[in-house]
Amino acid sequence: MHEVLVWGVVLVVTAGVVIGIAGITTGWVPPIGRKKVLRPELWGYGMLTAAVGMGVFQYFGPLNSQPGAYFVVALLGMAVFVLGLFLQTLSQRPGRTP
Repeated sequence: MHEVLVWGVVLVVTAGVVIGIAGITTGWVPPIGRKKVLRPELWGYGMLTAAVGMGVFQYFGPLNSQPGAYFVVALLGMAVFVLGLFLQTLSQRPGRTP
């Protein structure tokens, strides 16, 4: 069962990284949140940051074979995830105008 969970996390994190890179390079945003996003490049950076943070959290937290050994690293991964969500929230606001 552990391998199924690991592969599920790998697929979700990989999808997040690919979508984030697509947002950074091409400005593509999935149709679900496309209407709200005003700065797609910043949204891509937020998605990439959130995916990496969630991957670190899952790898050193719940899916680790030694629970509690890397507690601080898992919390840092969750903090990076929240930073990515914050960047995605900022991407829904207009940028500075010259």
